[in-house]
Formats: sequence, structure tokens, C-alpha cells
Amino acid sequence: MLNLRTCAAKLRPLTASQTVKTISQHRLAAPRTFQQIRCYSAPVAAEPFLSGTSSNYVEEMYYAWLENPKSVHKSWDIFFRNANAGAAPGTAYQSPPPLSTSLSVLSQAQFLGQAQPNVDKLVEDHLAVQSLIRAYQAFTGWMSLTSTRSSTCPQPLSLVETNRLFRSVRSSVGWRLTLGEAKLHRHLRQAMAYCQHIGVEFMFINDLEQCQWIRQKFETPGIMQFTNEEKRTLLARLVRSTRFEEFLHRKWSSEKRFGLEGCEVLIPALKTIIDKSSEKGVDYVIMGMPHRGRLNVLANVIRKELEQIFCQFDSKLEAADEGSGDVKYHLGMYHRRINRVTDRNITLSLVANPSHLEAADPVVQGKTKAEQFYCGDTEGKKVMSILLHGDAAFAGQGIVYETFHLSDLPSYTTHGTVHVVVNNQIGFTTDPRMARSSPYPTDVARVVNAPIFHVNADDPEAVVYVCNVAAEWRSTFHKDVVVDLVCYRRNGHNEMDEPMFTQPLMYKQIRKQKPVLQKYAELLISQGVVNQLEYEEEIAKYDKICEEAHARSKDEKILHIKHWLDSPWPGFFTLDGQPRSMTCPSTGLNEEDLTHIGQVASSVPVEDFTIHGGLSRILKTRGEMVKNRTVDWALAEYMAFGSLLKEGIHIRLSGQDVERGTFSHRHHVLHDQNVDKRTCIPMNHLWPNQAPYTVCNSSLSEYGVLGFELGFAMASPNALVLWEAQFGDFHNTAQCIIDQFICPGQAKWVRQNGIVLLLPHGMEGMGPEHSSARPERFLQMCNDDPDVFPKLDDFDVRQLYDCNWIVVNCSTPANFFHVLRRQILLPFRKPLIIFTPKSLLRHPEARSSFDDMLPGTHFLRVIPDSGPAAQSPERVKRVLFCTGKVYYDLTRERKARQMEADVAITRVEQLSPFPFDLLQLEAQKYPAAELVWCQEEHKNQGYYDYVKPRLRTTINRAKPVWYAGREPAAAPATGNKKTHLTELQRLLDTAFNLDAFKDLA
Repeated sequence: MLNLRTCAAKLRPLTASQTVKTISQHRLAAPRTFQQIRCYSAPVAAEPFLSGTSSNYVEEMYYAWLENPKSVHKSWDIFFRNANAGAAPGTAYQSPPPLSTSLSVLSQAQFLGQAQPNVDKLVEDHLAVQSLIRAYQAFTGWMSLTSTRSSTCPQPLSLVETNRLFRSVRSSVGWRLTLGEAKLHRHLRQAMAYCQHIGVEFMFINDLEQCQWIRQKFETPGIMQFTNEEKRTLLARLVRSTRFEEFLHRKWSSEKRFGLEGCEVLIPALKTIIDKSSEKGVDYVIMGMPHRGRLNVLANVIRKELEQIFCQFDSKLEAADEGSGDVKYHLGMYHRRINRVTDRNITLSLVANPSHLEAADPVVQGKTKAEQFYCGDTEGKKVMSILLHGDAAFAGQGIVYETFHLSDLPSYTTHGTVHVVVNNQIGFTTDPRMARSSPYPTDVARVVNAPIFHVNADDPEAVVYVCNVAAEWRSTFHKDVVVDLVCYRRNGHNEMDEPMFTQPLMYKQIRKQKPVLQKYAELLISQGVVNQLEYEEEIAKYDKICEEAHARSKDEKILHIKHWLDSPWPGFFTLDGQPRSMTCPSTGLNEEDLTHIGQVASSVPVEDFTIHGGLSRILKTRGEMVKNRTVDWALAEYMAFGSLLKEGIHIRLSGQDVERGTFSHRHHVLHDQNVDKRTCIPMNHLWPNQAPYTVCNSSLSEYGVLGFELGFAMASPNALVLWEAQFGDFHNTAQCIIDQFICPGQAKWVRQNGIVLLLPHGMEGMGPEHSSARPERFLQMCNDDPDVFPKLDDFDVRQLYDCNWIVVNCSTPANFFHVLRRQILLPFRKPLIIFTPKSLLRHPEARSSFDDMLPGTHFLRVIPDSGPAAQSPERVKRVLFCTGKVYYDLTRERKARQMEADVAITRVEQLSPFPFDLLQLEAQKYPAAELVWCQEEHKNQGYYDYVKPRLRTTINRAKPVWYAGREPAAAPATGNKKTHLTELQRLLDTAFNLDAFKDLA
């Protein structure tokens, strides 16, 4: 049988010069549509032909290819190889034909009604047919589904519309097909699965194996066949999905529930993905989704007890004393059960989320990465994630791109996520034409070469098939994949909303639309797969389950949030969820361990490893500090991390440039100066059986990466997970994660989390940016009462347990060491916000002795004055309370003015929860002294508004609390160095002028 390769093989190979002469012929003959469909990209190498100024760019590219075939794109490599072998003009662009739809030249001739094969004519026709096939492959997203800008439900395009779409292809190729053209169109539309209710976008993928895999899944005739048993299972799942929503509507018609009507097929879709993934070996699936359909997913996918769901609708139930709680369509769940299809155990976790759409995406990915890490799943074969999206949010929320951007990074990849888009073609009241500029809501996924499967949600079998393929893709290639369920929303944004105000024509059409369950049931009945009685019995069976669960729900008296926990920590708490103790042991360390860690931190534990000369000096300085029994900030951090690793605590430090440190102080990853990409992490060479240490530079993202690390910290309490901002003010681009997850997470979802935020902070004349980590924002969200002095046993630990997060600003390396260790040694977990220094990293006075870190020592919430003022407290005229770096400015100024006996300086290291007890003792120690809060931040920023009322509470409001600091301002800092120094001197003058507040008293 004759085909194109046989024809090419019979031609005599050309010499290089002959090839160059014929290249222009190939350029003219090569179809432009081919280049569009194949999505050719330019070579990476900076060759002359890339400039666009050369008229002989193809010839130049060819000579570059002769020297190095890899210097050009793979598509040009194929072209030049074929041209060199003597391929006829117009055929050199041919790549191997698709697996199942490609026809031999002879069979094509027969198909097109030609009697005798003519080789030249057949080669030309072969090209024409292959171009048409490629066009079908490339443009089926337009063919299979109506545009989402239409007000009607998805329907396939007509043959007339299809011919119009391919007219440009036909004219550019110049084929002379007449009689067989329409027949060929019909054949392709019938043979290719994606010419019906499925549209596949994959031709942009630059991996031939992956493209061929997808072609095989969708171009094999008859591949979408279902057994009668599979059809009955699909019908039963549709029954559950549909009748659940109808039951809720009957019982609570005026309640918001964000139902799934119009996309009931989502439940069979998710269960299919889970079934196929379980079959492939996955035993843990972590899911994230918005509010729409959440209750249905909880009920019919996660298998949450129905009575617990129905309880959420009872407005008379009293809430348990577990926090604020959250609305029912935000709650999460964790459940382990048997998968009935595979008969294997599977764990399902649906992560709780706020109303902020897509915010949970990186959180899910972080939790998935952590679960993979802890079970040694380095390829994602055991643990996977599924993310659900709405069409408007998927296109509109930037966090979607940030999450995709992490998908293939070594320290962040989860080895493939299945994304399911509930594309109901509307965002609240906004049409797609107003909601996005791209043709599809899923176009963002193209940036990571994720295949996109568009499918008509009114065709359940097509949906199930696509979901099977998606799960197989993820299992085979461990890459992201998108399933776009093109559907509609039967009701308004919520059940109380009127959509006819803004989409009247669309909703007139929707009201005529038969529900998918009715359509599919009628189809199966007509096929004889089920009869009417069996169908009605299936409905009655599930209705009975719902009614019985509803009756049981009436027995509930209290609404417990803990029933909705998405990330339990077995064994960490008691059975009723309480800490096993309310004490914290000493966070000190024996000197042998301190010395050992210091020695490793100041050396290179790998042989034949050449480090930078400047780094050699840094390590030498560290070694000298260890000999002198002192530590600076970087060494204190090293010792905290190293000691926890010895105790089996995994440590993960992530953020922009954290491996070296923004201020070149950390150097946890050493780079060989002579061998590319050879690195060494000394922290992983400390102990024989230590826990692993992960330190990873992140992408230039805050929102996505902080969400990821939060999710990682959710998975286990026995890990110290830290995110460091490049500068403290960069956290504001991750404000959603801070406001919606970190701050209120435990109150809303009974979910503790021990994540640590390291935020470089300090006014150092560097301008408005990079100066302030905005401590006022964190302090404003603290949940302690400024007007109430707590009456607690075990005051310090109980305060920590009652707070929503811990905020500290350490002034010594030793205290930084202790607070990091305390974060793990506490019997519970709270987020920790640390305002870290910049200039103090190398400040000669910001050093600590080993004596401050030995057994019996602990974190100091308040550091009292230990100088002459403390020795004669009755003579002290003023007490300056401060926090952080400004302490060193104050002590220097006090010494210069010789006021050590007149002014005491007390450092508040832990700002929240506020150390009422210790500051009360400090105020009582100096009975005749004025109380002044001093800060380097502006008055309307920083700590003053938080500290003042609490400090007044400690002294029963007996004295005023004065302010010494910068004046109120809109910007965090000045951009002028001289102004900065003037402001600093002014606040120091106010702090030490004992008459400064006389006129204000």
C-alpha cells in the first residue's frame, strides 16, 4: 500500500546545496494553516534568523540546523530532515499522521472516489486530507460546543458552519477535492469523539507523545462505549445529585444553598475522576471548590452524613462554644471510606474555604504536597488534588495563574491536578463577554501545556468519558488537566436571586430546558437499559434516605463545627480535641548541641566543594562566634532549626530568595563555584537520623506561595513551616490568605495552624516601600480585649491558647531562637507573626550569649531594664516601653545623654497576646515614673494604638501613656535620607526630654 513515506523514500536524497535551492519551494508550498495549527515557536538559541530582518532566514536556519539540529524548533527539525531526504514541495512539514484517523494514500483515494492512484495527485491529496484532520483537531472547541457568549445551551455546530470554519484551510492548501469533500467531513465528524459534544484543546502541547496519547483517546472510532451496568451507575449518581438539590429546595426553599441545578452532572464527574484515580493507585484525594454545589459534593462525593448537613439549615440550634463558625456552604470535611468501584480504601478531604473565589487553590496544593511528602510519594501516585472552579473566577482571579505557575516547580509540584470548571456561562449577573477577553474561561491553563477538555454537561456519558481520560492523563503524565463542563445555572446566583433582571433571554431558554436527569433517563429507557419502574424505584430509594436523615437531624441539639474538620491531627490532641497539657517546657538547649550546630553552620560538610570567597569569610566569622559562645541573628536561626531537626521535626522555609536570604545573611544553600547546579545544604548534615530540612526559593508570588505554605502546615502539627517575605510590606499582596485563612481559621473552621511568617521590618531610610511590615494591621486583628485584664491560671500558655495568633518583634537573637523552638514545643498550634530585623542582622550589639540559650532558659515576653535604672527604680522619672530595633537607638541616645539612672527602657517582645501581667509589674516597679510608648513608626501606624489601651488597663488607667515617635503620615516612611534622620532625632529628643509632656498633663 502506497503512502507518503514510501513516495519520499523513492526520491533521491538531496545534497545540502540542492536542499537550500529547494527550500524556497517548500516555503511557498508549506500551508500557513499548518503553522497556525502546529503552533510553531521560535528556537531558543539567539540565531540571526530570529531577528526578522534577514530575507534569507529559512536558509540561515537551515545552515544552523546542519551544525546543530537542536538549534531549531522540533517542527523545523522535522522539516529539514524531510527536505534533506527529498520530500516533495509542500510535504516536508508532514509529521507522523494521527494514530487512528490517518488513511493511507490509496485508501484516501478510494474514499474520495478516485479510480486509479496517481502518485503526485495522491501526495497532494494526502496533504489536503491531513490538513483537514489537523484543522478538526485544532478547532474542535469551536465545533463541538456553542460559544459561551450565546444565551442558549450548548449544541454542536452544523455542517454548514463547520464548512465555513474550514474554508480558509481549504483555500490555503489548494486541494481539488470535490465529490468526496462533504463525505470526508461527515466521516471525520462521526469518527472523532470531539466532533460531537466534546471539544479538545491540545494542539498547543509541544510534546508529541502527549499529543498522540490524546488523539488515541478521542480519534479511535467507537471508543466511547459504555456497558449497561456503567450506564445504570451513571443514572443512579445523577439521581442522587438531582434529588438532593430538589430535597433541599422542598424543605428550605428560602435558604441560600448555592445549588447545582444546571450542572448536576458534576457529581458523576467527580466520582468518575476519583474512581479512575483509585484504580490507578491513588488513596488520598484532596479537593478544593467554591460554594456552588458544595453541599451536594459533601453529601454525594465525600459522603458526609446527611443529618449533619440538614442540621445546618436549622436556625434554632445552638452553636457549640468552638468559635464563630461559618456558613454551611464554606465548610470542609475529611472522610475515609471504601471506594465501591475499586474496593480500595480512599481518603477524601474537602478543604474549607472563604467566599473569596479561588483563594483555596494554593492551600489545597500545599496540603497535597505535604501529604505526598510525609508518605514518601515523590511522583504523586498515592496523593492527588482536584480543584473545582467557576468559569468567571477561573478567568478573572489572578491566583489561578499563580497556582498554575507553581505546578511544575520542584519544591511545589503536586505532580498533576485535575481541574473541573463548572462553566455555567455567567458570573453572578455578568455575561462572559464582559467577564473575560479570552475565547474560553480555561485559556489560562494553556500556559502550562495542560490539555483542556470542553464537554457538554447535558451529555452525561461524554462527561464521564472525558473525566476518565482526565484521570488517566494525570496518572500517566503527572501534569495538570482541565475539564470544562459547559452547562447553565437554572436559578439565580443564589436561590433568592432573580436572574431575569439581567439575562432575560438566556433564562427564557433555560426554563425550556429539560433537566439532564430526565433527558438521560428517557434515553436509557428508550435503549432498554432500564425501565420506567426501575427508574422511579431509584428515585424513591434516595428520597427515603433523605427523609430518614432529615428526621434524625431533628434530634440534634447543638451545632458542632468540629464535625466539619478538614485536616485532623490524630494523636496530637485528646479525643475531645483538647491539648494534652497546658504547659510549655524550657526552650533552651545544651551547650554541646549549640556548639555542634554552630560548627556545621560555619563549615562545608562536603568534600571537593568550592564556595565563594566572600562566603568563606562569613563562615569564618561564624566559627569565631561559636568559639566565643555568641550568636548573631542568622546563627540563632540555624541553631533553632538544627535542634528541631534533631528532634524529628521537619522544617520547611519558603519564600523569595530565602536560600541565601534577602540581606545575604542566611546562606543555607551553598553553591559550588566550579560545578554548575552543584549545591550543598549543611543543615541536612547535622545528625545521623535527623528530619529533613527543605529550604526553597519560591516564584515571585506572595498570594500563591503563602497559601501553599499554609496548606502545607495544615497537614501535620509536627513540622515548622515558615514563609519569609522578601520585604515585610510584600505580605499585602497575600492579604487574602492572611485575612481569610490565617487570622480567623481556627474560629471559623476549628482548624489550628502553626505557620510562621517572617516579615523584615524597620525604618532605615530606604523609602516608603520595604520599610514597614504594617504591624498595625496584624495587631488590629488580634482577638484579645484591650479593656480587660485576663484572670488566668498558667497565664502565659493559657493566653497563647486563647489568642488567634501570636505577634512578636524580637530584639535579640536568643529570643528569636526561643520563639522558634516554642512554636513547636507548645501543646497546640497558633500562627506566629515575627517582625524580623534588617540592620540588626549585622549590628554589633545585636548578639546573644550561649548562656541565654541553655537549658532552663525560655522566650522572654518582656525584657526589663537591667541597668542603673532597675537598681534604683524609685528614682526613675520615665519608663520608655518599646519593641524591636528602636531599642538600640534609644540605648545609644540614653548613654550619650548620661540618663541611664533617670530613664528605664523596657522591651515588649511579644505584642500579642499582650503581656498584661509582666507589664503590670514593670509599671509598679517605677511608681514615680511617666509611662511613654516609643516607636520609630508613624503615630497612626506601628503599635501605639494597640499598646496604649492595654497598657492603661494594666495600671487601672491611673496614668496617661504618652507617645514618642513620628507624626501621623499616609506613607510608611520618607524617601529622603536627611528627613529620615531628622525624624529619628526628633523622636529621640521627645523620648528623653523629661519636660516634653508637662503642658499636656
